[in-house]
Amino acid sequence: MKHQDDLEGIQLTVDAAAKALSEAKRVTVLTGAGVSKESGIPTFRDAQTGIWAEFNPEELATPEGFLANPPLVWKWYDFRRKLLGDAKPNPGHYALVELEKYVPKVTIVTQNIDGLHQKAGSSDVVELHGSITRFHCFDNQHEAKDVPYELEEPPSCHCGSMIRPAVVWFGEALPSKAFTRGVTECEFSQVILVVGTSALVQPAASLPMAGYNRGAKIIDVNPETNPVTQISFLSLMGPSGEMLPKVVAVLAKRKGQS
Repeated sequence: MKHQDDLEGIQLTVDAAAKALSEAKRVTVLTGAGVSKESGIPTFRDAQTGIWAEFNPEELATPEGFLANPPLVWKWYDFRRKLLGDAKPNPGHYALVELEKYVPKVTIVTQNIDGLHQKAGSSDVVELHGSITRFHCFDNQHEAKDVPYELEEPPSCHCGSMIRPAVVWFGEALPSKAFTRGVTECEFSQVILVVGTSALVQPAASLPMAGYNRGAKIIDVNPETNPVTQISFLSLMGPSGEMLPKVVAVLAKRKGQS
């Protein structure tokens, strides 16, 4: 009986989420590592296995670590790109693409650096932490194109600076343009989906509150409770690859009947 009650409770929450989305003209989706993990992509710390287990994040993902040992950091990111391998978007990614059919404006603001939202087909993606497949130079941020991955050490930019991955390292500020866009989208959205993120890493963790303070309904889609749960209009406790398709399926029915 309890199992049946749980299922009914989930369905009621799914229905309520679909109703909120059906009434929204603007939706922002904040995504984190949990979404990528459902595609088999290990988190930063999960990837620190084998020879990489002996290093700490300060050695692998900070400006100081890069300057101290450029080949080490270059090889670490080459290793992580290989981990992406044939990783494919999961049902959660595709549900967010489907969402665009039913909401006039959907913006994905992601902390992920794997590009899977774009690969799935989302049309408006803001990358807060950059992309593991792009590069720029360390000193002047000149964009670097056609950089071979499998090198023993970083190549040089035309300005003489070392090329580095175009990702945000620990201790670095988020790109101001991307973060400002994230704040703006949250402030003007009627619904904010917080998906697959612990909502602990600042300043990205401040984005849900930016929308909440302007009256947005927060829908938390995560397997576990987190700091956003307490300000959420609804909480869908489960993997995004299971929960989001259910919500979008109900939304599609609602829109078909309207």
